[in-house]
Amino acid sequence: MSGELRLHGLNAVRAVFARRPQAIRKLYLAEARIPQLQPVLKWCVANRIGYRVVAEDDLRKLAASSHHEGVVADVLREEPQPLAHWLRALGDGPHCALWLDGVGNPHNLGAILRCAAHFGASAVLLPKTSTLALSAAAARVAEGGAEAVAFVRMGRDDNAMAQLRSAGFALAATVVRGGADLFATPLPRRLVYVLGAEGEGMDAGLAAACDLRLSIPGSGAVESLNVAAATAVLLAAWARP
Repeated sequence: MSGELRLHGLNAVRAVFARRPQAIRKLYLAEARIPQLQPVLKWCVANRIGYRVVAEDDLRKLAASSHHEGVVADVLREEPQPLAHWLRALGDGPHCALWLDGVGNPHNLGAILRCAAHFGASAVLLPKTSTLALSAAAARVAEGGAEAVAFVRMGRDDNAMAQLRSAGFALAATVVRGGADLFATPLPRRLVYVLGAEGEGMDAGLAAACDLRLSIPGSGAVESLNVAAATAVLLAAWARP
């Protein structure tokens, strides 16, 4: 995996600048974006980071997308932190995290990160063998949320579960059917939602090893929500007073 990531989208670039400006390596922007990106441009000048004002066609080529929103940036990729490090740094009080079991679609990942940032989820937990990583498309869809939510790499599933439980977390498998009603179940204030892959759902053994099994009730007109929409519902249920 490359050590750099080419981001596009105004909020995605602004979020990197706000949290870790030193990660910016090169900036490309449309002339119309100069007023909105003045703080970034001043920082680039002060720190000898190159930037160029380029045409629409160049931005489209650089971003490999028409959804560039007038700015493209090459930034240093932030590697996921180990689970033990994240748990040690975690403060007291309520926390919610998302264990992504096989989620792979970048637009779904971006939407999940946006929801996680909105509702104050602390982290996205990645299984040991997961190849999931932040992409330009995911970062754009996240609208800055990728910088607000930690990426955490776990070890073996059983070890990760033990570590999480030792830190006071309960694990909730989110299943299409057969789980307790999300809206009628008291939710622990330290909670990990385990989310399955698009289409296949989560591993049955992983679901069985969780402390809770939760389902989102609906009309039955469709089988289920997609994983990003389900994440929004799950996090809203956890975050409500």
